[in-house]
Amino acid sequence: MNKARETIIIVRKKRGHGSKHHGGAWKVAFADFMTSMMALFLVLWIVTQSSDVRAAIAGYFQDPLGRANEFGATIIKGESTQHLDPRPVNQQDVTRIQQALLAKLGQHIRQRVEASPDFKGLANHIEITVTDEGLRIQLLEDSSGVFFETGSATPRPEVGKLLEVLGQELGTLPHRVTIEGYTDAVPYHVDAKYTNWELSADRANAARRIMIEGGLDPTQVWEVRGHADRELRIPDQPTAPSNRRVSITMLFNKSPTDSPSEDSTTASTAPAATSDSTTSAPDSTASPSASPVTAAPTAPGGGARP
Repeated sequence: MNKARETIIIVRKKRGHGSKHHGGAWKVAFADFMTSMMALFLVLWIVTQSSDVRAAIAGYFQDPLGRANEFGATIIKGESTQHLDPRPVNQQDVTRIQQALLAKLGQHIRQRVEASPDFKGLANHIEITVTDEGLRIQLLEDSSGVFFETGSATPRPEVGKLLEVLGQELGTLPHRVTIEGYTDAVPYHVDAKYTNWELSADRANAARRIMIEGGLDPTQVWEVRGHADRELRIPDQPTAPSNRRVSITMLFNKSPTDSPSEDSTTASTAPAATSDSTTSAPDSTASPSASPVTAAPTAPGGGARP
């Protein structure tokens, strides 16, 4: 083969410019899209939450640093907007939040009582409800005397443990507490100076003392009352055992000034007692909230209480 006749072919390829950098504008658009999607899902999550969760989230965005008390209504030191009219608080929202909190507390108390073997015989005689006043816990007696012996203001040992648990649980919230005692219409002997009025007040006061030992703040105790047989649970059966009960109510805070304090504790409005018809509370260190009680005429019907 003649090498002189060989033809050398050179192929030259032109490089394109398709790999040229066009900038990062698309990244900005994508970031805006992702931010919008995150905001959408956040809003969808918030609208499915309860009112108390939404209120907590709103409070965070209004004061994210939690320092409004230091600087007024603004987080910038030295710049206060207290001259602006405060936004009115919706009392219905406040009430709903408190109802949810007290209902949750009542459910926790119920679960704790039912889970404890010490209270196995008491759980069915405890009624826990949320009323217009607040969280009400009622200790309902039966013919065997579940919580107190008939005619006695001394609680049984297991009842003392129960009252300590109630004091511990109710002490976790800064709400006022009222304690009320009730009896049935079975009277004492006609010539007895100790009547159902004293008995109902002494039982309520005994519950107060034990609950304070369990953890209830003494300043939370707003009233201690003895109703005797004047508010029967079963009016058409005045001697029914379930009329004998102790009612413990944690009250709603109607306004910010309703929080317990030593100066705000008042005694219940019971009629003034005379020297020959009043029995003082058995505890000489009873708080000022313990109400005086007045002996009433012996209730008709039924045998005499021992």
